[in-house]
Amino acid sequence: MNVPDKAVEIKAAVTGAIAFVTALIGWQGVLLVLWVAAMVIDYATGTAAACKAGEWSSAQARQGLWHKLGSITAVLVAALLDLGIYAVVHGGIGITLPFEYTTLILPVVACWYLFTELGSIIENAEKLGAPVPKWLTNKIAALKNAADKNE
Repeated sequence: MNVPDKAVEIKAAVTGAIAFVTALIGWQGVLLVLWVAAMVIDYATGTAAACKAGEWSSAQARQGLWHKLGSITAVLVAALLDLGIYAVVHGGIGITLPFEYTTLILPVVACWYLFTELGSIIENAEKLGAPVPKWLTNKIAALKNAADKNE
């Protein structure tokens, strides 16, 4: 097997995994896959930036992982909250909303965390010496602020 064939296999596997998650939970699956990918990239670029600066420590790396676990927990709570609201609205309790409720909390929380991760990746890119356009940093901050306003 040559290298291009292996690359096609990897692309097919990644595409299949994303399609599977999306089939399970719809467009929110894509959002969650993007968020998890951003967490991985953030951790990798943060580690690289710390190594470049000579500031890497296992304690700080563990702290970063604990931080990621905390954000995963918050997203899971948002998903459970959405499921609970859905069960109440569609469970015959008699509460009627003026719109069809499927989900609301999870996408807002997941977007907020995604934008946070993207902002951190940009900061890490700058620490690694990459020039980053100011408009990109501003757009990511604006998206995070827009998610904040949905509280």
